[in-house]
Amino acid sequence: MGLDQGRGERAIRVLVADNTHIHTQLLADALKRDPSLEIAGTASHSRDLIGAVGNQEVDVAVISSNLDEEPMRGVEVLRELRALRRELRAIILLDSSKREVVLEAFRAGARGLFSRFESLETLCKCVHQVHDGQIWASGQQIAFAIETLASTPSIRAVGANGLSLLSKRELDVVGCLADGLTNREIAERLNLSQHNIKNYLFRVFDKLGVSSRLELMTLTLTNSFGQLPNGTNASEMGGQQQTTLAWCQKAAEQGLPSAQVALAEMYRRGNGVAEDTVTAYMWYLVSEKINAEQKDEISAAKRQIGTTLNTEQILAAQTQAMDRLKKVKRPASVAVGIGAAIGAKF
Repeated sequence: MGLDQGRGERAIRVLVADNTHIHTQLLADALKRDPSLEIAGTASHSRDLIGAVGNQEVDVAVISSNLDEEPMRGVEVLRELRALRRELRAIILLDSSKREVVLEAFRAGARGLFSRFESLETLCKCVHQVHDGQIWASGQQIAFAIETLASTPSIRAVGANGLSLLSKRELDVVGCLADGLTNREIAERLNLSQHNIKNYLFRVFDKLGVSSRLELMTLTLTNSFGQLPNGTNASEMGGQQQTTLAWCQKAAEQGLPSAQVALAEMYRRGNGVAEDTVTAYMWYLVSEKINAEQKDEISAAKRQIGTTLNTEQILAAQTQAMDRLKKVKRPASVAVGIGAAIGAKF
């Protein structure tokens, strides 16, 4: 662990990722000249960058907007990193200060925007300021953000009506996701690239105020649907909460992974049903076996609940899950998906 010899404080751990190995090393060497900064790792490919953040203790990440020879790939990777580590503070290295580039960097969670035309000594100051919780950007870049905020409706998507903020194609992606499809399968169904699917999901996350697929599915399934299994009408079931619970139970038993996740969340939080952490844990176990795309998020939620249960309760949930898995259909056999429901409503 490095120390700032002048102040006796722990050095700021910096991860550097530029678009080539040579550029990355030059940046790292320049930052090393500041004794209060410690290079925690370097990367010149998005794959290595994601791995470094997962394996190293990083205070500030300095990331080129262009990675993997793709414009704005670094900004996309920052979104992914922030989904893994929300507290990560990042600086985006910009080759251009165009309005759309600046705004996308801010939306991805950048706390600093650094132009390549500025000196490397100034970059050290930028790292310090971002590490201290401040924003580093030019007056023009701040103006872009303020103008955009001023022209954006103040109402955020927090419920069923939030889906009306999504475009037709974004709704298509959400529908496919809720039907338990992976990014590859969504791309094949919609005849798009997986890269495009990721971009659509990032925009959906931003519009709906969620940070993961798990949160998106919980919001979608517990707040909005226009069609229920076997043509059930909401009026027949006595209210929105009862309708949601009944729909999720039926869809979960039919093998819809997103319904299983939503049902687990409902029991976990006592949302429309009596709080029951054992049943929540059981449904997480079931969904974890079926839904590979969200496995990490589901496992994390399951572990969190597991800390509140004793051994007897965990064994009971595991037994129930094994019995449930024998009865639950696989995703391919689901007759009615939430994708159709979303399409019917919007």
